Amino acid sequence: MRKYILISALSVCLFSSCQDYLDIVPDNVATMDHAFADKVSAERFLATIYSYMPRIGDPQADPSILASDEFGVVEDPWDIGTFHYNGNRIKKGEQNTNNPLMNYWEGVNDGRGLFIALRDCNIFLENIHNVGPDLSEEERASWIAEVKFFKAFYHFYLLRMYGPIPLIKDNLPIGSSIDEVKVYREPFEDGIKYVVQLCEEAMPDLPLNITNIASEMGRITRPIAAMLKAEALTLAASPMFNGNPDFKTLIDNRGINLCSTTEDPSKWELAAKACKEAIELCESAGIELYTFTDTRYPMSDTTRLTMSIRGCATEKWNKELIWGNPTNTSGSLQGRTIPYLKTEDKLGSGPNPSICASFKMSELYYSNKGVPIEEDVTYDYRNRYETVKIGADHKYYIQEGQTVPLLNTYREPRFYASLGFDCNYLYGNGRTKDVGMGSTSETSWILKMKQGEMSGKTSDIRYFRSGYFTKKTSNFESAATTTGALVTTRNTFPIMRLADLYLLYAETLNESLNAPNAEVYEYVDKVRRRAGLDGVVNSWLNYSTLPQKPSTKEGMREIIHRERMIELSFEGKRFWDLRRWKKAYVYHNQPEQGWNVDKSTAEEYYKVVVIEQPVYTTKLYLWPIRESELRKNINLVQNPYWN
Repeated sequence: MRKYILISALSVCLFSSCQDYLDIVPDNVATMDHAFADKVSAERFLATIYSYMPRIGDPQADPSILASDEFGVVEDPWDIGTFHYNGNRIKKGEQNTNNPLMNYWEGVNDGRGLFIALRDCNIFLENIHNVGPDLSEEERASWIAEVKFFKAFYHFYLLRMYGPIPLIKDNLPIGSSIDEVKVYREPFEDGIKYVVQLCEEAMPDLPLNITNIASEMGRITRPIAAMLKAEALTLAASPMFNGNPDFKTLIDNRGINLCSTTEDPSKWELAAKACKEAIELCESAGIELYTFTDTRYPMSDTTRLTMSIRGCATEKWNKELIWGNPTNTSGSLQGRTIPYLKTEDKLGSGPNPSICASFKMSELYYSNKGVPIEEDVTYDYRNRYETVKIGADHKYYIQEGQTVPLLNTYREPRFYASLGFDCNYLYGNGRTKDVGMGSTSETSWILKMKQGEMSGKTSDIRYFRSGYFTKKTSNFESAATTTGALVTTRNTFPIMRLADLYLLYAETLNESLNAPNAEVYEYVDKVRRRAGLDGVVNSWLNYSTLPQKPSTKEGMREIIHRERMIELSFEGKRFWDLRRWKKAYVYHNQPEQGWNVDKSTAEEYYKVVVIEQPVYTTKLYLWPIRESELRKNINLVQNPYWN
């Protein structure tokens, strides 16, 4: 049996007792005895389990950032050695079977070794009972539950990425034969059932919430496990894995179909039930939709609303978070999505603006009437790229008197909270007085993004190539100092938050019914109200060219999908949602566009140009397994269309 050296690398901020690294050789009995000799050593091993967490929110390691069509990036040739653009390479069609990018099967090319993590989970569960009386039975049960959760989560992450996988329920014994170690991928449905089973086993012994905030925030709670169960069942119910004919050839050498090609509508009912149970758990734990209430900063109601929208994704451990990444993965994303705001920012270790919002995101958000701009009877959609002069009615959004495209006007608050653009106001990032509440050097920044301007293109690197950047990815208190050094305020990248769960429930419930009912509308409207919008039914009835759209299952499906893409924009959800909906092939093959950022006048700048043509084919729905792995284990079968 192959020996692994497994290293604990979780920082002291998660477990105060885990200050040292721990090297473990699982096959070495003496080492195992030492690893579980007492509570302190066992807790170090528990920290090892946490340390395998995928680097969700890190643009180098999380495919849902740079491989997503909601982001664009300017690759800097000077930092390719220190910053990896593997997600962008996937988007450009460079994924392959010889050396797969973001390889989570083996843990290379910026992927975590999740199968090694699963073996570590099993080692922990096999040995935790050996720890003596210094570990209380209550704490032992809680730790076992945490590890069962991670065993479920690591399986889920692999299932979502690769489809059917080998299920690591138990470690193979030392001395297993060659045939025994040549494991099979198990049917996808079996994998989902196992994830659900582990979540259900873990939940009774997990805390409802974290009470020791100073030292234990980020540890697993019952609501987290409940939402993972809901996400797993939703994935299984979604078109990608529920009767998808594209996977009909995924058959192993035993003749077993690894993905069912027969649709089962009842899976939506199971998913909806799990979502509702998770909501009830979250609400009993005091989790609620976030609103910005910091009284240190006087501001208009308009700006306060946008701060609520921005803060739900960037304020550390805010009350809407069900699960935030316990490690600080967001620093790099913040640094690369904050614009240059003053000359000093371009010195030394200041911002490195290069990751932008894709142009299509600017067209995604609703109008200020709460419906798509292409459906709004009051919006001049056909002339959306034509320029207009801004009046006083955009006081807290766009500088009065400036010339901007109609596209950037009369949009919903989430548009202005999530995106930055030329002549737009940016609150925070060094200035915390609202428009009109102080001197020009104290109030919100006025963004200047045309060619040669402070936040615009001044060289072939470090600029936002679409003409839009993401406010939502940086904490409003992050800022560059007077010497140009960027000081990022730590945020907690949201893995799960309540608005996500509300919309997941609305989706699964809608899919389980013949037509949407009041509860479907209720949970979508909860999210819309926080965004300052009227309910779905009223908005469509009063302002849409398709007033009856919310009354049908198909129409409401389209509305919920768009609501998820808007509400959860730039949080890593769109990448996985488009796959499970089987919409990635459409969205990812659309050309990447932008304003003409090489121009310095409004007349020339506001021309839409094509930046790049992404490459997406059906095989990209699932990650490939490296060819060398298939040669080592003939019982593994490659994912469809990669041969």
